[in-house]
Order: sequence, then C-alpha cells, then structure tokens
Amino acid sequence: MKKRVAVVGAGGHTGGFVVAELQRRGMTPIPCGRATDLDPALRNADAVINCAGPFAATAVRVIESAIRVGIPYLDVTAEVEVVTDTFADYAGAGIPIVPAAAFYGGLGDLLATSAMGDWPAADEVTIAYALSGWRPTPGTRATGRVSAQRRNGRRIAYTGHRLRFREGDAPRTEWTFPDPIGTRPVVGEVTMADSATIPTHLFTADIRTYMSSNALDDLHAPDPSGPVAVDERRRSAQTFLVEVVVRSGDTQRRAVASGRDIYAVTAPLVIEAAARILAGTGDAAGVASVGARFDAPDFLVSLTPDQLTLG
Repeated sequence: MKKRVAVVGAGGHTGGFVVAELQRRGMTPIPCGRATDLDPALRNADAVINCAGPFAATAVRVIESAIRVGIPYLDVTAEVEVVTDTFADYAGAGIPIVPAAAFYGGLGDLLATSAMGDWPAADEVTIAYALSGWRPTPGTRATGRVSAQRRNGRRIAYTGHRLRFREGDAPRTEWTFPDPIGTRPVVGEVTMADSATIPTHLFTADIRTYMSSNALDDLHAPDPSGPVAVDERRRSAQTFLVEVVVRSGDTQRRAVASGRDIYAVTAPLVIEAAARILAGTGDAAGVASVGARFDAPDFLVSLTPDQLTLG
C-alpha cells in the first residue's frame, strides 16, 4: 500500500518540490492549505510534512494535530527559535517529531554527525556555506522578518554550550572552500537551524558558522522576484557547497556536500527521513533531529548524485 503523506503548505515553493518528490518516490501526497481543518486531513495520512512558514505561526498547530491523530511530524523550518521551542516543548511527545529536516538544519547536522564519527566530543564545529547566489522566496523573506522581530534585531551564535545574543554587525573574514570554489569573502555568525539541532546530540562547546557574503548581499537585496526555474524539475541555477569541520585539539575532520538549489534539495532530505520513519527506522517517539535519528553517512549516500554530491 502506498504511504500517504500530508503536506502543509503544499502550494508554496518548497512545498511544491516536496509534493513532486513524494510522487517520484511512489508515495501519495495529501496537499493541505494553511486554512485546512488539519485533524480530518491528517487522519487519512501516515505522516505529515510541514512546509508552511513562517513556522513560528504554524509549527505548534500542525504538531498538536499530528499528536492527536498519532502520526509522525516533520518540518523544513530554518527558524532557530522554532527548533529550540520544539525540542523544549515536545520532548515527551508520543509521536516521532523531526524539526528542520531541510537544507538549513538537517544537512549541516548530518554532515557534522558524519564528521564526528566515533568522537565523544569536539572542541568546535564549523559550518561554512558557499552559495552561488540567493534569490529568496517570499516565505524566506517573511521568516527572516519574524525571526528579526523575535530577536529585537540581534544576532545569535552558539558559544559556551548555548545560544547567545550578539549585538552589532556580524564579523567578516575569508574562508577557503574546497575546489573549485576556493577562498571567498564570508560573513561569520550567520547562525542557522543546525546550530539548534547539532547540540541536542553532539557534544561541542562552540558552533562557528560562515556564509559567502555574496549570498547575504542577495538575501538583503530589494529584488522580490525569487528563484527562477531553469530545468524540468523547477530547480534554479543556484549551486551550493556546505563544508563542516569538526575539531578536537589539533585534529580536524571534514565532511562536504554540494548540489543545486537549496529549496529543491530540501525535498529529498525531508522525504528520505519520512520514508525511513514509516519503514520503522529512527521512529522513536519524541523530538530528535535527522542526525540523531539515523545513520548519518548511510542517510547521506542514499541521496542520488543529482540531489547531493559528497566529498
């Protein structure tokens, strides 16, 4: 029997990729709009994926409905505060809950877990993002505004074993990415959801984050046009590379992943997580990230080369 997966926010940009990927994998999507009476819709589903941002306005509603119906909940939020709230508020939930199973949150978590390997702890984890450009969706822009309001304009960084607020401008420096990208200007302390997922299961005092400065310039540019599809899968021409460096003393371990379109790659990430849970792998009740629930190296290599390239 085909697995049925409800998709909240199916009409959005990322939601469209999720619906298409479910169909490609032989699963049945159940599109749900923001105004849908969720309980009746979710009773016909085996799991629910929340793609409706800002998640500060949707996550609790969808999680509570999933708990009442008794099906796994996954989302693709990049909102750090939503991830931390979900871990704090639903640790004892009777269903599997997987926040941030997406490019921001899930991918960095999987790479860090893979790089950490058998180490019980690390002095620091560094996550560096190189994006060829970034034409954010309206949902990304709305999410950014909500997060900025919640922080009163402050930044956040994970240091000294916890998230802390930062004042002033973010630091700027350079980072040498693997070839062919090389050394690029980057902005530091661009804290994404992986700084909330990683500390829930990997022991490290500090998580350092960098983003190529051209991507942040695009993010804050006034152009509201969003991503432009250039292939039959509706992917944009945007490329990305994520490098994670885990350090213990003088020893470093690295993990790298690259691909096309940060919104498009979220779909195989979250659906692979859902498929594994529905097959009985990593399906423990409560809140856990993708890196904690699954064998991270195996999860990453299960994604096809046209979705994600490792190394």
